[in-house]
Amino acid sequence: MAEITAKLVSELRQKTGAGMMDCKKALTENNGDIEKATEWLRKKGIASAEKKAGKTAAEGLVDSYIHTGGRIGVLVEVNCQTDFVARNESFKKLVQDIAKQVAASSQVEYVKVADIPAEIVEKEKAIEMGKDDLAGKPDSIKEKIVQGRIEKRLKEMCLLNQAYIRDQSITVEELVKQHIAQLGENIQVRRFVRFVLGEGIEKEETDFAAEVAAQMGAKQEARPAEKPTAEEPVAEEPVAEESVAEEPVAAATVVEEPVASEPVAEEPERKEAKKEAKKDGKKKKK
Repeated sequence: MAEITAKLVSELRQKTGAGMMDCKKALTENNGDIEKATEWLRKKGIASAEKKAGKTAAEGLVDSYIHTGGRIGVLVEVNCQTDFVARNESFKKLVQDIAKQVAASSQVEYVKVADIPAEIVEKEKAIEMGKDDLAGKPDSIKEKIVQGRIEKRLKEMCLLNQAYIRDQSITVEELVKQHIAQLGENIQVRRFVRFVLGEGIEKEETDFAAEVAAQMGAKQEARPAEKPTAEEPVAEEPVAEESVAEEPVAAATVVEEPVASEPVAEEPERKEAKKEAKKDGKKKKK
């Protein structure tokens, strides 16, 4: 028979969360084999849970868990028999672990299969019966296949049937039963609520690639329309030239000044002509 050391007991206790004496007994019963001792404790936990299942569990805790980023939040209520156990750190850790389990299980809607309404079960059954892969099969075969699928689907919707996130080898239900064996009281997960940010709100779905393409197309269409605006100042240049063309009109009035001075220029000629005429007249008289 293998020696049951304190180190071996401690290792089994850390793995299962069971009490020291239970771990020692499990190792003794299974010749020091930790794996077999774990299975033994699991079975013992189930037996203990069945014995305590009928006892009223009205104490316990309501706890919350907010996932990193604040986009998922969970409220969960887990009951036990006494407030003494409710204050136990092991029980508190169990409640927090269950809240985290709910946060990680988006498909979970119910605590256990018995909580699922009959109309939901019938709806799931109708969906399975109508699947193409069952077409042409005898009804008796269909019923068996559908029954197996329904059982699997219903378990997927229930918290207690989920693989425990910290130890995939056990379910949440088995985790709870281990704590029943450890703490010695009936423990029940009563209810939970899972909140997801924005859930139930209709969101406008946008195709990012199409939106970018539309924006690029709008920019290209806007470019030709901008050209006439840029050319408008050029079209105004002839208007500026008209004012320049008016300058010769002003210059024409300046050119007219010599016309006014012509009579002044004629006076010396007339005087000379008169002098010449006088001279000619004197000569004739002589």
